[in-house]
Amino acid sequence: MEKKKPRIIDLSVAIEEDLKDPLPFGIRYESHEEGAQLGAKLFGVLPEDFPEGKGLAGEQLTLTGHAGTHVDAPWHYWPTSEGKPARTIDEMPLDWFFNDGVVLDFTDKPPAYEVSIKDLQQKLLEINYTLKPYDIVMIRSDADKKRYEKNYADIHVGVSAEATFWLIEQGIKVMGTDGWGWDTPLKVQAADFANNPRPDVLWAAHYVGKEKEYCQIEKLANLDQLPPFGFKVSVFPVKIKGGSGGWTRAVAIVN
Repeated sequence: MEKKKPRIIDLSVAIEEDLKDPLPFGIRYESHEEGAQLGAKLFGVLPEDFPEGKGLAGEQLTLTGHAGTHVDAPWHYWPTSEGKPARTIDEMPLDWFFNDGVVLDFTDKPPAYEVSIKDLQQKLLEINYTLKPYDIVMIRSDADKKRYEKNYADIHVGVSAEATFWLIEQGIKVMGTDGWGWDTPLKVQAADFANNPRPDVLWAAHYVGKEKEYCQIEKLANLDQLPPFGFKVSVFPVKIKGGSGGWTRAVAIVN
């Protein structure tokens, strides 16, 4: 009997200018004709020496390490983690980024809802699953379905600092979201702080990385195509020396 091939599901959003992301971003596409101009300089020939005057197309990108689907390194959160210099994305162990995946579906919650420890425990109970160390836990809110809308950065479900700590205590090293960010939307955090200025409001979940080392994936996609568990996830980050994050072509492998 022929062995059935696993399904590979793309969990990434494209790095594209149409994505409604408030972070600085730009792509300049270089035509084949421009490629011939560059090739002529590199080889010391004329542009017309290439077939039909066409060289190799290319792109020039201006973007942060947090554009598109990406992995945040501990260095992103704070200069130190667990009392030691925080590791950058190129220093992270690769075995963190290929493990069993778990999807917790919070599409029943409104935009900007803050997920608590109790919420996580309830969702795990509903799917009859017990977390184990190195599982990659992904929070689904289907925010990726609205990534071309102006309010994309404001509609995802966020995770509280306490819930983030709890996940780490279960042995989770990598956790992710299909939203713009892991915390509640910036607009919600800012309003909360303006109404009652106090510590532990702005980027509270990110700052968990000061105390406990972990990585988070932001701007995932297509979590609705996955079962709650029983699949592998690959989210190897691009190796940017000294980087606070790295882009990833996140995929799920479902047997």
